[in-house]
Amino acid sequence: MTLIKSISGIRGTIGGKTGDTLNPLDIVKFTTAYATFIQKGKVKSEKAATAKVVVGRDGRISGPMVRDVVCGTLVGMGYEVIDIGLATTPTTELAVRWHEADGGIIITASHNPTQWNALKLLNSEGEFLTAEDGAEVLRIAEAEDFDYAPVERLGRVIMDDTMNQRHVESVLNLRLADVEAIRKRHFRVCADTINSVGGIILPELFKALGVDYEILNGDCTGQFAHNPEPLEKNLGGIMDKMRQGGFDLGIVVDPDVDRLAFICEDGRMFGEEYTLVSVADYVLSEEVKVKSNGLATVSNLSSTRALRDVTEKYGGKYSAAAVGEVNVTTKMKEVGAVIGGEGNGGVIYPESHYGRDALVGIALFLSSLAQKGFTASELRKTFPDYQIAKNRIDLTPETDVDAILVKVKEMFAADPNATVNDIDGVKIDFPTRWVHLRKSNTEPIIRVYSEAQTMEEADELGKKLMQVVYDMQ
Repeated sequence: MTLIKSISGIRGTIGGKTGDTLNPLDIVKFTTAYATFIQKGKVKSEKAATAKVVVGRDGRISGPMVRDVVCGTLVGMGYEVIDIGLATTPTTELAVRWHEADGGIIITASHNPTQWNALKLLNSEGEFLTAEDGAEVLRIAEAEDFDYAPVERLGRVIMDDTMNQRHVESVLNLRLADVEAIRKRHFRVCADTINSVGGIILPELFKALGVDYEILNGDCTGQFAHNPEPLEKNLGGIMDKMRQGGFDLGIVVDPDVDRLAFICEDGRMFGEEYTLVSVADYVLSEEVKVKSNGLATVSNLSSTRALRDVTEKYGGKYSAAAVGEVNVTTKMKEVGAVIGGEGNGGVIYPESHYGRDALVGIALFLSSLAQKGFTASELRKTFPDYQIAKNRIDLTPETDVDAILVKVKEMFAADPNATVNDIDGVKIDFPTRWVHLRKSNTEPIIRVYSEAQTMEEADELGKKLMQVVYDMQ
């Protein structure tokens, strides 16, 4: 059993002893700490005393239990709770803004298996807490006595089931969502929604876009039909379905619908890393028509360099951020990026909001296909082709990870063909390939990601650096 506390929230497996799992007592403690954090911010800003928090959840089996504990705790703190029910992560993020709330709690463990759940914390902009704010919530959870509201100042729960519809409408109203072109193309898609909230909202999006569709695993029961991470090894069902023909595109989302993967009309993976690349290419191609310079994009250090190549094709500038959505969005704001995200299928489009959103990604991707008249496989061939190998090094309690990373950095500092970046572990860029070593935030491992023009080259580079680490242990 597992309980993980981090600056982004609390997550763990359901059932077991307190302190070791995600259980009602720890949920109360952490929710109270978050509410206390918000309360302090309101006092400093001299806002009204009553705070408002939006709560949304994915389709996990444990979702109703966790929601009841979260909402009851917030009511006990005197909060007004806007319960939007079964909703995607981006829907909940947007709902915080639309309700002008002080924050939000998303009840989801994202791509983790069904026995997991989590509380993900948002600020008043509907964005994930900064590292500093997340650390403060953790400090409050461990250090403070809590103060709950007296009976006459208890909060209340207000239900709002309109947010899914409003989310879809907001996507259709995006400047670069070419709804007319999509409708004229008469797309037929097959979507795997993993028996979670994607099965509720994606049909509404497809209907609004005039897209004919078939949903696999569309019942929002939380009984995931397969491993919910949208990777090729987990998607045999929909890939087989696509090979049978009759569909223009396969679409896969994770349980909270912030990650997105496409499957070509012939049943081959479009490539999870290329979700962002393809959407960015479309956005840049449109933005360059009205903005000849100053175009910028951002992804994290472990994402494909194809985004850099595409960005430079349009005269733009690519920047890399440390791994983690909040790090990417912070960098995007800093450089004024028109598009950004992560190589795990996460598209962040600022015109909508600063959060990964599969609905936005779908609308922009279909707009690109419709305007170009391409099939998915034809579109994929227009992008630089790279392969990423993902390896790991298991650590022992005696391993000095920081010393290892310093040593690796020193090894390549004088190499004229290498550029070293140490904002998140160590990444070494060569002219045609790169390797990135970073300590995991959730497991006792070093992640070793490497990219080259073939999988063999990428894996060879990664394992070469892994051997350097092994020799140092």
